[in-house]
Amino acid sequence: MFTGIIKDVGEILSIKSGNKTMKVVTSFDYKRIDIGSSICCSGICLTVTQKGKNDDNSYFCVDISDETLSKTSAEYWIKGELINLEKSLRFGDEVGGHLVTGHIDFISKIVSIQKDKNSNVITIQYPNEYKKFIANKGSICLDGISLTVNEVFENKFSVNIIPHTENNTTWKNMKVGNKINTEVDIFSRYVSRQLEES
Repeated sequence: MFTGIIKDVGEILSIKSGNKTMKVVTSFDYKRIDIGSSICCSGICLTVTQKGKNDDNSYFCVDISDETLSKTSAEYWIKGELINLEKSLRFGDEVGGHLVTGHIDFISKIVSIQKDKNSNVITIQYPNEYKKFIANKGSICLDGISLTVNEVFENKFSVNIIPHTENNTTWKNMKVGNKINTEVDIFSRYVSRQLEES
């Protein structure tokens, strides 16, 4: 489980084909990364299979399954790509965003970016069948970042990206047309299930 509060922006050092093993450089201390633990990589919960240090840089490795590739933007990741990183929650940690599982529901797409000095308004297009899970002022996780939905209209919604978030995540490089790993609020999912079964 994660909070959607990004702790580091890592860089993909290499991607091996076949089982799709990915090596990521990080500012996390490799001694504090456990083999078998989970790290949220731009919204995707992945299991650490190796770790170590090259020169002054810590790194970890993860394997990406075909299922994950088919459902997420990881299919398009390349060497040198920057990804948002968050280690899994430990009991007693502060939950600063909202509870995030790291299980991607769908890929959405940026359709407009309205720049402002205080924040950027990003409009996101998403599959219409997920409309029941997205509400004004509700929570949404985009590429691993916990955000609040501003407005919902048709098959789109908007969020605000403040300068701190933009400067400390991959959002500083986002452009119209970028594909975004999207996870709906876990509580909206359970409420919807209860309503369907009642």
